[in-house]
Amino acid sequence: MGLVVQKFGGTSVGSAERIKHVAERVIEEKNRGNDVVVVVSAMGKTTDSLVKLAGEITDTPSKREMDVLLTTGEQITISLLAMALNEKNVEAISFTGWQAGMETEAVHGNARILNIKTERIEEHLMDGKVVIVAGFQGITEGGDITTLGRGGSDTTAVALAAALKADKCDIYTDVTGVYTTDPRYVKEARKLLSISYDEMLELANLGAGVLHPRAVEYAKNYQMPLVVRSSMEQEEGTIIEEEVSMEQNLVVRGVAFEDNITSVTVFGLKNSLTSLSTIFSTLASNHINVDIIIQSLTESQATNLSFSIKDSDLNETVKVLEENKAVLGYDKVASEQGLAKVSIVGSGMISNPGVAADMFKVLAEQDIVIKMVSTSEIKVSTVIEKGNMVKAVETLHDAFDLSNLPVINA
Repeated sequence: MGLVVQKFGGTSVGSAERIKHVAERVIEEKNRGNDVVVVVSAMGKTTDSLVKLAGEITDTPSKREMDVLLTTGEQITISLLAMALNEKNVEAISFTGWQAGMETEAVHGNARILNIKTERIEEHLMDGKVVIVAGFQGITEGGDITTLGRGGSDTTAVALAAALKADKCDIYTDVTGVYTTDPRYVKEARKLLSISYDEMLELANLGAGVLHPRAVEYAKNYQMPLVVRSSMEQEEGTIIEEEVSMEQNLVVRGVAFEDNITSVTVFGLKNSLTSLSTIFSTLASNHINVDIIIQSLTESQATNLSFSIKDSDLNETVKVLEENKAVLGYDKVASEQGLAKVSIVGSGMISNPGVAADMFKVLAEQDIVIKMVSTSEIKVSTVIEKGNMVKAVETLHDAFDLSNLPVINA
């Protein structure tokens, strides 16, 4: 007998009928002789509806109270799924994140898991029950409810799997696996049989929404086997593992993209050894994530600094910079919106020089202007105009032969 953690996203539990279908998938795993822990998200668009409801009350809701509100979505799902399993004569018990021992840091809206007390879960598993845990949520040492941020249920599932020393973690979603790019935008996208932790982590960080980056990070750190598969179709998914066993000949394994990107430029920054550390420490302390960074020295020996952020962080970024202008010592701040980030990812880049040059050439041939660039050993990211995003993705997908991969249906 093994232990399997299953995670079902919002679409998979979006109605009573779908919750009943999830119950069947859980029973299938239980009938294989495994203990099962299930992590679920809120039903369908419940979280969006709760956010909208809060907006009807105030434009500036407390982050603490938003966490209290949003965690109710997952509580609905866990109780309904427990009922569905009990109705089929399978013993099940539901836990909120805090009942399941999910302890987090005291950061509302985007908390990180610090510790998981698994004793209560293990006690019920020993009694033969299916344990259902609300994803996306936890509790601080002081007793405040927190949420884990976008995609937090993925993180809950993988963290639980690691803490319980599970044999594997299955991420059930509305797609059949990890694709070379988003099939909703590119019809030639192909499902991958396998992908490495590092490649998946890059894709997740660069906009691929199939898995949350923190979940992949947990899986890599604890060497937890992950499988991304469909909750609706009986089809093999994509294995996420340390060493990729299939499609080794691919230099580029995926094209990721993300819109709603803003470029911020800080002009006339003091040219000192501590200028960069001060400005980015200031932004980090306010939980603002900075991505691509470009620094240039002016004739007057001052520094102009550009970096990319999400559109939603622009107002907070400008506010933080203005509040610290005296300390940071810059002249002015400007921003450019209407941008997107398009990236290629593949571990094959390490041993194949010239991939970045090929990417830039392909984009230039399509008259797509590159505004910012960032590279690592296994990825190249470019910031371009949002209107060219889909064309860039389609062109790069074809240029690196991803459209020629065989179609995998099973």
